[in-house]
Amino acid sequence: MSIVVRFIGAPSVTTEMYDETLRRLESDGQPFPPDGLDYHVAFGTDGDFRVSEIWESREKFEAFGRRLMPVLAEVGIELAGEPEIIDVHNIIRG
Repeated sequence: MSIVVRFIGAPSVTTEMYDETLRRLESDGQPFPPDGLDYHVAFGTDGDFRVSEIWESREKFEAFGRRLMPVLAEVGIELAGEPEIIDVHNIIRG
C-alpha cells in the first residue's frame, strides 16, 4: 500500500541544507531517486521548510531512511518531529 510521508524541518533548516543533502544523495553511488519513491516535493522557506513524498510502501521508505538519516545528520538537518506517515486511499495521475 502506498503511503504519504510529510517531513517538517526544524526552524534551523535552510534551502541550502536541503540542496546539499540532495547533492550528497545523488553522488553517493546508490540509485537516486531511490527505489519505491513515486513523488517528492520540497517547499517552504528557510525556517519553515517541508518535504512531502509518496512511497510505494512503508518498507521501501524505511529502507531509504537508513540511507537518508546519516546524511541529514552530516548536513545538520533536524526535523521538528517524527515524519507523519499516512496510508494512501487513492492516487490519480494526470
